[in-house]
Amino acid sequence: MSNKIIIAIDGFSSCGKSTLAKALATKLEYVFIDTGAMYRAIALYFKRNNIDLANLPAVNQALAQIELHFQYNPVTFKSDMYLNGENVELIIREMSISNIVSEVAANSAVRNFAVAQQQAMGVHKGIVMDGRDIGTVVFPNAALKIFVTADPAIRAERRFLELKAVNPEITMEEVAENLQHRDLIDSTREHSPLRQAEDAVVLDNSNISREEQFNLALKWAFEKINP
Repeated sequence: MSNKIIIAIDGFSSCGKSTLAKALATKLEYVFIDTGAMYRAIALYFKRNNIDLANLPAVNQALAQIELHFQYNPVTFKSDMYLNGENVELIIREMSISNIVSEVAANSAVRNFAVAQQQAMGVHKGIVMDGRDIGTVVFPNAALKIFVTADPAIRAERRFLELKAVNPEITMEEVAENLQHRDLIDSTREHSPLRQAEDAVVLDNSNISREEQFNLALKWAFEKINP
């Protein structure tokens, strides 16, 4: 497809943003960029090195030591997140990182660092990027902006089933509290809060299947690619 565009997908945690973004990227032969993985990798580095978010010089020094890139995994057919040459794809999905990633991502220095990298990735278009501020801050001129949402109870159930597969000890209460905590931080942070872009189309997937969600988003994409 010669007329490539940027597709920005925003929304709350556990709404299926990444699943939708990956599917669209595969169908359109676009590059999928998981910004959440980038912030999780940064959070992992901060956790490992005991970086105090209130200490700006320490934060900036830590960011200068971080190199992030995505690399295709032929086993899973997905792109894994690499932190300073280490594949951290599995580690960054653990609850210990989920519990701190929103605080790390709310830091203005962290967001400036990540946004600059994300914008560079979109120079040639042909990308699908999901996150919290893609359509409002990273790519405010994206051709297609989708704001994904779902009922909080449904989101918690989806996340619980996903995590329980790798951590049988986790409880629904723990997952629900984590989502509520992240929603609050994401929506109220001073720098680039989660909000729906004025020109975004809303996709509530509370009561539709993944296939129905994908078909709807693909229809919107084709309308922008071939107006």
